[in-house]
Amino acid sequence: MKPHDRVAVVTGAGSGIGKAAALALLSDGYCVVLAGRRPEPLAEAIAHSGAAPERALAVPTDVTDPVAVQALFARTQQAFGRVDVLFNNAGRGAPAVPFEDLGLEQWQAVVDVNLTGMFLCAQAAFRLMKGQQPRGGRIINNGSISAHAPRPHSAPYTATKHAVTGLTKSIALDGRAYDISCGQIDIGNARTELAARMEQGVPQADGQVRPEPLMDVAHVGRAVLHMANLPREANVLSMTLMASSMPFVGRG
Repeated sequence: MKPHDRVAVVTGAGSGIGKAAALALLSDGYCVVLAGRRPEPLAEAIAHSGAAPERALAVPTDVTDPVAVQALFARTQQAFGRVDVLFNNAGRGAPAVPFEDLGLEQWQAVVDVNLTGMFLCAQAAFRLMKGQQPRGGRIINNGSISAHAPRPHSAPYTATKHAVTGLTKSIALDGRAYDISCGQIDIGNARTELAARMEQGVPQADGQVRPEPLMDVAHVGRAVLHMANLPREANVLSMTLMASSMPFVGRG
């Protein structure tokens, strides 16, 4: 694919959904900055892409650290001059324990990554997009099916994903004056290392444990690319992409 002049930052890019999105963007000709906590998976993702070295940059980043996030976007600007797309993907969950047994540290760890980390990355991208020429860009936040309906024993994850929806809409509103759009993709049952267990059986709302279908994670990468490539006048505010037969519609 012929390179073009657009630049994307993907957090949580070393595996799973983040890696799929980074690969899709690279295959479309983007310059991509891959961010994640561990350098080895980032390097492996770049090698897997086959992209020219000058179009892919790995920047190990802890999204809960404001200094590290600022360094990520400073490095992006230094390397490529701008950022056109942020896929705000980094996230985590907590142990699936009864609500009354959930520890404050477990709760806080999820909030720090899923909400505060997403805020820090979006804010840094917003500042850069606002000041660059041509002005503007697009922020895509990774929500979840849990932004609509919880799974059992998922209070921290579900609460933060509901909060992501509010953050997305706020950024979409505040970004209008600066040609910055923001949308959210809510993903259900993409086949990743973390989700593979679903085929063996996971708890349902009625207390039973049943297997759930999965979809190829590459579909997610293509969906993120579609959102990224929309013209400035159009925005996907909310997209739900799910394995067709997963128990979401009618859950419970």
